[in-house]
Amino acid sequence: MPSMAITLTDFARARLFPREPRPTAIQDITAEAFERYLNDHPPLQDLPGYAPFCRLHVHRNWTSTRCLTVPLSDGNLHLLRSGYEARQRNELPVLVRWFEGVVAPVADYLIPILYSREQLMAEGTPIESNWGIVGCLYTSEPSEIPMAPITMMRNALGVAEGGSGVPLDGEAYRRSVAYWSTHANWR
Repeated sequence: MPSMAITLTDFARARLFPREPRPTAIQDITAEAFERYLNDHPPLQDLPGYAPFCRLHVHRNWTSTRCLTVPLSDGNLHLLRSGYEARQRNELPVLVRWFEGVVAPVADYLIPILYSREQLMAEGTPIESNWGIVGCLYTSEPSEIPMAPITMMRNALGVAEGGSGVPLDGEAYRRSVAYWSTHANWR
């Protein structure tokens, strides 16, 4: 039996705690301290994720980490940028968009995205813990930000393309498009 229930995966570590600090990463805490906090403090809520192997743990933000997204407005559209990027070298680049010159407010909640040990094993990321952190949402509400449409598509493409193998859900995809049509990430 693993000594810890939750482990930070290498994939999430690189994105949430990059070597080169950036304002859109988790602030004021090390990766090890973040993992320890999640194991020592029960979540305010344990929400179902987009598939049976995925859970979302809602925690009050104990850092100065800022929200992931900013609403689009007439006053900031001129700061919206786009480009093709891959999350990792072995993934195909996809079109993404973000704000430059906009700073989001401090998030009220940190919501780690957890995958089961079995799913991570299927994706080639074995862990000894019960759950592995694959990402984290930084939000103003204690609820999930819809997964980006391109992430849903990547997941539907399968593990070989950097996804999870979960088929595309049309209703969830439309909810995602509605949200991401009015919000963007910032850098």
